[in-house]
Amino acid sequence: MSLKNPYGDFEITDPQAMRALAHPVRLAALSYLQKNGPATATQLSEHVGASPSVTSWHLRHLASFGLVVDGPPPSGSDRRQRWWKAVARGFRVEMPDTPEGREAGRLLRVELMNQAMEAAQRWLTETEPQLDPEWSRLAGSANTLLVLTREEADAVESAIEQLLAPYVHRRDHGDLPEDARPVRLLRISLPEATT
Repeated sequence: MSLKNPYGDFEITDPQAMRALAHPVRLAALSYLQKNGPATATQLSEHVGASPSVTSWHLRHLASFGLVVDGPPPSGSDRRQRWWKAVARGFRVEMPDTPEGREAGRLLRVELMNQAMEAAQRWLTETEPQLDPEWSRLAGSANTLLVLTREEADAVESAIEQLLAPYVHRRDHGDLPEDARPVRLLRISLPEATT
C-alpha cells in the first residue's frame, strides 16, 4: 500500500483490508480521524456509535492494515491515553481482479456509498440551512451522463485529481486564503451496463 497519487491518499489493494474497512464503525472512525486529526478511542466512541472498548478494538484492527497509527498526544493532555491518527488524509481503493477481491471491494464500496449518502443528508438538514446564500449557491449538484471509453474514463478521473490536488494540499503548505473553508466533494462515477 502506498501514498503515490495526487492527493497523497492511502491506496488499498488488499482484499482483507477492504473487508476490514467495510465495517461501519471502522470506516466512521477512520473518516473522523482523517477529518479532525488525532483522537482517543473514548473521544471517537461518541462519533462512531460504539463503546470506547469496542472502538479501541476496531482501531487496533485498522492499525493492523496500516490505516491508523499511534499519534502523539496533544500538549497538556493525559499521556496515559492512547491517541490514534490516520496515516493519510484520505484513501482510495484499487479494485482487485480476483472474485474474492472484487467482492471485498464491493462490500467496501457499498459502505462508502451508504456513508456518503448519510453525509449528504446530514448536510441538507444540518449545514445547508445555516449557510449564507452565496455559499449555499456554490453547493454543486449534477447528474451528467458521459459516453467514454475505458481510457477516456481513466483520463477524466486523472484530470479531475490533478485539478483538485492543489486544493487538497493547501493545509500542508499553510497558504489558506482568509475566506477559505472546507468543502466536501463527493464524487461517484457509475459506469452503466451496456445494452
